[in-house]
Amino acid sequence: MSSPLEKPQIIAHVQKSLNYTVFDCRWIPCSAKFVCLGNFARGTGVLQIYEIQHGDAQLVKEIEKPKPIKCGTFGATSLQQRHLATGDFGGNLHVWNLEAPEVPVYSVKAHKEIVNCIDGVGGLGIGGGAPEIVTGSRDGTVKVWDPRQKDTPVANMEPAEGESKRDCWTVAFGHAFNDQDRCVCAGYDNGDIKLFDLRNMSVRWEKNIKNGVCSVEFDRKDISMNKLVATSLEGKFHVFDMRTQHPTKGFASVSEKAHKSTVWQVRHLPQNRDIFMTAGGAGSLHLWKYEYPAKRSEKGGDGVDRGVAGTLNLLQNVNLSTQPIASLDWSPDKQGLCVCSSFDQSVRVLIVTKLNRV
Repeated sequence: MSSPLEKPQIIAHVQKSLNYTVFDCRWIPCSAKFVCLGNFARGTGVLQIYEIQHGDAQLVKEIEKPKPIKCGTFGATSLQQRHLATGDFGGNLHVWNLEAPEVPVYSVKAHKEIVNCIDGVGGLGIGGGAPEIVTGSRDGTVKVWDPRQKDTPVANMEPAEGESKRDCWTVAFGHAFNDQDRCVCAGYDNGDIKLFDLRNMSVRWEKNIKNGVCSVEFDRKDISMNKLVATSLEGKFHVFDMRTQHPTKGFASVSEKAHKSTVWQVRHLPQNRDIFMTAGGAGSLHLWKYEYPAKRSEKGGDGVDRGVAGTLNLLQNVNLSTQPIASLDWSPDKQGLCVCSSFDQSVRVLIVTKLNRV
């Protein structure tokens, strides 16, 4: 990467102003469409579908719902159905068929309070095992749902009796490399990161990073755990090497202070797991590449293997807005295409170039 022109460039392709607050946006798999979720000023929820046509985003469908919609995922659906799972301000989990979105195909009162975050696995050909959805809420619980099972979660991770309930801000699936193994990582407002092993129904690892955890994501859901990125308030994020777990020291990590404000989101490039984008509270995007060390583990003084963290390389950064970029999603089909939404009530389609050369 000698000259600036050799670096990847982040180009704003389409910008759409919306008449509502948008909380989440997702590409619809195998299409040139994306979905935006949010709430109108009158307190109702909205779900909009846009299609990219001739360099512009055309509104295809708009559906209003009783409760504001906070988050959505396609992770637990098949490529044939492409059902969208959403969490709303009323604590409900709904699964929608976007062809006929008037009535949900699956509905459950998942939490007592707002569903902050959602993730899916086992669909889209990603990850072994059953399709499952995980939700995290302000009520302090993290629940795993199977859309084939009505009313009751297949797993419920909640604080023990007498423990204080912490607001769960982010959840992510990982380690789903066969039909049995699966992990859920959750981040909380007090800086806790917890890794739940769904096979053994136990907490496999926990760590506090001293600032509220805004977003966690594994670099891949469907491989044996490789890397985990956690972003936080105050502009810091951490990359954990998840291959080697030391009995007392846990996982090796490297941290970086990037955006001079909250890092709202992290999303790994579907076509290259070592490249990821972070979205910041001051309206900026940073594109990173993780460089592995020469040896990923070494024997410590106690004779036990411990991980060795790599280094982070900033490929490109761009300022898009004055408001936080609250959601970001890479297109699973077209490398370098992504959609992001910010609190200036707009959604942007971006093109990131030269990703095959970094």
